[in-house]
Amino acid sequence: MRARSQRPRRRHNPLRRRSDEVEAWVVVVVAVLLCVVVPLTGTVAGLFTYDRARTHAEEQRAERRPVRAVVAGRPASRPTVHRARGHGYRAEVRWTEPGRGTRTALADVRAGDRVTVWFDRRGRIVAPPPNDVAVWQHTVATGLGVAGGTAAMVLLARAVERRVALRHRLAEWERAWERTGPSWRRRRA
Repeated sequence: MRARSQRPRRRHNPLRRRSDEVEAWVVVVVAVLLCVVVPLTGTVAGLFTYDRARTHAEEQRAERRPVRAVVAGRPASRPTVHRARGHGYRAEVRWTEPGRGTRTALADVRAGDRVTVWFDRRGRIVAPPPNDVAVWQHTVATGLGVAGGTAAMVLLARAVERRVALRHRLAEWERAWERTGPSWRRRRA
């Protein structure tokens, strides 16, 4: 009795062309790219974005200061669009600063609100600095966007490769038919 090898043997198939083998390897490469490289690029982009966004938020927290203010004036009759809270009004707000006295400014508010107004170092009203939730939202969105873009590029490259492989496969079949076709066309007596 002969001992059988445990290695899988490569069986020769006369109908299998070189383009078929190349396409089989491309499928393996695409699978690895989609399962390993795409999540890895999304993760790396997310981590990089998280570091940058957290640093940016900390810088803004350091240079901006919140002030609790009361709506002092009458709100405008026409609502303005406020990003965080929907429709609001532009109104005068008043607050007291230690050592500087009472100050006023215009801010987006709802009628009767007590609001927190953020100021930069020059005393201008600015948007509040991003909180941890906003940093994580930005991180996840960037990571998913990069992963999605990478996956789209891999799949687009795969589609282009399939078209090229189809052309090569058809050309190989045409050459094979040119070699074997005459023996099939002979008339038999």
